[in-house]
Amino acid sequence: MISIRHVTKRFGRTAAVNDVSLDIEPGDAVALWGTNGAGKTTLIRCVLGLFRFQGQIRVDDFDVARQGKLARARIGYVPQELGFYDDLGVAEAVALFARLKGVRSVYTPDILGRVGLTGHEHKRIRELSGGMKQRLALAIALLGDPPVLVLDEVTASLDACGREEFVSLLSGLARGGRSLLFASHRIEEVTALAQRVITLDKGKVTAEIPAREFIPHLGLQATLHLRIASGAREQAARLLREGGFDPQRNGIGLIVAVPTAQKAAPFRILSEGRIAVEDFELLAHTDSHTDSHAAEHTP
Repeated sequence: MISIRHVTKRFGRTAAVNDVSLDIEPGDAVALWGTNGAGKTTLIRCVLGLFRFQGQIRVDDFDVARQGKLARARIGYVPQELGFYDDLGVAEAVALFARLKGVRSVYTPDILGRVGLTGHEHKRIRELSGGMKQRLALAIALLGDPPVLVLDEVTASLDACGREEFVSLLSGLARGGRSLLFASHRIEEVTALAQRVITLDKGKVTAEIPAREFIPHLGLQATLHLRIASGAREQAARLLREGGFDPQRNGIGLIVAVPTAQKAAPFRILSEGRIAVEDFELLAHTDSHTDSHAAEHTP
């Protein structure tokens, strides 16, 4: 469906994409993962034919460099944020983009229903929430029924509820047989949507792994802040060290870094040693790939 061979894109002396090769088969869902500047968006823009590049990209056997219009007709693209005229109506926007894309026959209620916008066709775009605007962008990407969807950080501006709903929508489209190529910096999106993950660093592919191996590949860790009674802290630290951990004092208890798959281990060790954990805070993070997410719990 998409064949990328030895693609390099330079800006001056800097290779934003450096000798990248990969294949995306029909029905594949492939995530591009990496820090800002890793080359994710540049690679996507090469696939779309928006940048000139060295190497070859084919979409459904059309050469992007030589047959760009035909190749792009096979792709539905959803950017991080699609610019709309705020005074335009939802149905008017669909009709406008259908004309621009050369799609002759569009039944607007059907295309809007596929993305959960039934009943909103007469609203002005300025009345839509961020999540609804992204649904509209997805509806526009689906015009012409392209076999490939390409998405670039599409949930970056959405709140948690909007992200969850949009990812669920994309998951349904993927199950319907479309190929997905998407860039994301959110672990939950990658694990929910991708079958394979391509990790990029400074424009180069550093790994290609099944999605089920993605979190172990990242080396994701959890930092536990354990509140323990002052008289029990020394014994708790000793037990945790004997269990293979390296606890650090933090004034009201201990701080312990553990792999995410072993978050329960410190609690088990302390319980077996009859030491009570009065409260705890969990910080899940990686050193270089993810933001921190904190949740506090009181037993």
